[in-house]
Amino acid sequence: MHSPRRSWSATLEVTPQAIKVVVTEPEGDEVLKAVFSGAPDHPRALLTLLEGLALWSGAPMCAAISAAHPVSHSLGLGRFGDLDHWPEESALVSFQFVEPARRRRRIRQLQSSRSTGPS
Repeated sequence: MHSPRRSWSATLEVTPQAIKVVVTEPEGDEVLKAVFSGAPDHPRALLTLLEGLALWSGAPMCAAISAAHPVSHSLGLGRFGDLDHWPEESALVSFQFVEPARRRRRIRQLQSSRSTGPS
């Protein structure tokens, strides 16, 4: 029996060492949570994974990418060396860049050390 379309969304946190993927349903329930370390063996690996999830859900998927540092194209976000089409989208997956979340704890620590520093 075919279930009704449910558009999942994905969040990709890209670091120099890994890609963290969280896929959620519209209600916010997690469908998939994974950490992929190192670079994939194929440049379309991540896109293909997301396309498969879009096929499973029965609707195209939007993925939000947060990348705090420059990352290698070998992490699977598109074709090697093609800066104009990075990341590569498809009919099933679109990407949107978001600003990385700031680490508030570190900011508070810096502010505390300034206020308790030498006078």
